[in-house]
Amino acid sequence: MERVPMGEIVNLNKVRKARAKAAAGDQAKVNRASHGRTKGQTLAEQLEAERQRRKLDQARRDDD
Repeated sequence: MERVPMGEIVNLNKVRKARAKAAAGDQAKVNRASHGRTKGQTLAEQLEAERQRRKLDQARRDDD
């Protein structure tokens, strides 16, 4: 009698979850590219907000 090598045992639930996780990661990458902002854009926005805050503080009147 000839022995036939058996295939590797695979947990289908783990494979299904791994495939779903990979697909979600790919979708997240697409979303980051289309909706995200670059580091430079974020920094520029923060600097502009700080500049506007300082300008407003300089224009404030003290009625003491």
